[in-house]
Amino acid sequence: MGTPLRWRGSPASGAGERAGTRGEEQRGNVGPCVPFAGCLKKENLLFNMKKSRGRTGRKRRRKHSKSFMDGVNCSHKLEYIKLKKWLKERGFEDSNLRPAEFWETGRGLMTTKALQAGDVIISLPEKCLLTTGTVLSSCLGGHIEKWKPPVSPLLALCTFLIAEKHAGEKSPWKPYLDVLPKAYTCPACLEPDVINLLPKPLKRKAQEQKRMVQELFRSSKAFFSSLQPLFAESTGSIFNFSALQWAWCTVNTRTIYMKHPHRECFSLEPDVYALAPYLDLLNHSPNVQVKAGFNEQTRSYEIWTNSHCRKYQEVLICYGPHDNQRLLLEYGFVAMDNPHSSVHVSADTLLKYFSPLDKQRKAKVSILKDHDFLENLTFGWEGPSWRLLTALKVLGLAAEEFACWRRILLGDVPSARNEQQALATAAKICQCLIEETQHVLLQISQLKRDRENLKTHLALVEMLRSEDLKILQKSAEILCNSNLGTT
Repeated sequence: MGTPLRWRGSPASGAGERAGTRGEEQRGNVGPCVPFAGCLKKENLLFNMKKSRGRTGRKRRRKHSKSFMDGVNCSHKLEYIKLKKWLKERGFEDSNLRPAEFWETGRGLMTTKALQAGDVIISLPEKCLLTTGTVLSSCLGGHIEKWKPPVSPLLALCTFLIAEKHAGEKSPWKPYLDVLPKAYTCPACLEPDVINLLPKPLKRKAQEQKRMVQELFRSSKAFFSSLQPLFAESTGSIFNFSALQWAWCTVNTRTIYMKHPHRECFSLEPDVYALAPYLDLLNHSPNVQVKAGFNEQTRSYEIWTNSHCRKYQEVLICYGPHDNQRLLLEYGFVAMDNPHSSVHVSADTLLKYFSPLDKQRKAKVSILKDHDFLENLTFGWEGPSWRLLTALKVLGLAAEEFACWRRILLGDVPSARNEQQALATAAKICQCLIEETQHVLLQISQLKRDRENLKTHLALVEMLRSEDLKILQKSAEILCNSNLGTT
């Protein structure tokens, strides 16, 4: 207890001020529930316009704006009423959190009282959590225990979600299923035309994610067929690819990290998943700190805040110190002004700036690869990373300096010439990436006009690329000043 919050997407442990709910298809911006102006009678319209110009009108507009930013309470909606009732039956008591729609983040939770550092945000009883234990205690349990080779904990949870969703009104989990997103914006759900617009390192990982989900579906068909005795309809129509893709995204984006003992009926993959109804409505910000874990005394999963949160403000938590590429890959959103964000430079891009005629080039690349200096090379808000500059210094070593490569990896500078060359090359790479990013943003603008069905996904990539452009422009400015200082 008392460890930093670790969402399942983070093996180790997030959009910030523009989070959006994890991986959900974004709805339009939601404002206060006010009458449409067209419903006002014509003779009252002029009067209302005049009345709004005075001091009272200004106060009214400020109050209107404040409620708009704080969020619109949605606890009166039937799906949330049913969810809260369902949770109460399982021992969850909470009078401080309300589901709401927020201008910047979409759906989330607001607090009805001010929170101080050390306060418990939420305490969700074990009975409310959906884990592999839940799956084994269902009608699927016997089939999973008999199936060989054993299924993974991930597949077990996906299968349960699909089966319960198919059960509809008969499912005891229906109140929770009804508030889950109908569609996601994870890379696994993106069209190839959209994936092609991602930065190269992320594009490769996005394609891998799509292939992984496709392979999971292909390899699970026989297991799904074995469940036929449980269903009147064909398992082929129930456990189709779209259903598995939805279930996989639900598990990947919405589960908390909760380690469970290994069971023989499952494969050796770690069993670290738990779906947490209501708790999973909490959105991410990189600017807050929380602690979380399972409390053995209360038998509840609890989250404490280390930050202040005023009354009627959205309660935000941190999924981990992730950059935007990681957030998009794992959760399907990006964070505006994310302090952890960076722009990645691929090894291929790096090597374009060094002559293939360099007799020591192969040895330099081998050194960088052996010491893991061809990955995680980035530009950030503070300029090029130390790793990127180190890789550039090794690749830029003159023949007579080559023996100094170990010193460079330890942070030494072999010569002023080498240092200046590394900064100049970093500036060239940065400028090239700026031009590439600007070109992609133009492509996105064109596609948004031509491909209405991809508008939501394109807007997500546009946000990522726009953040990248700001980071690159800041890095270019820093490099310009650095080069001026070394000349």
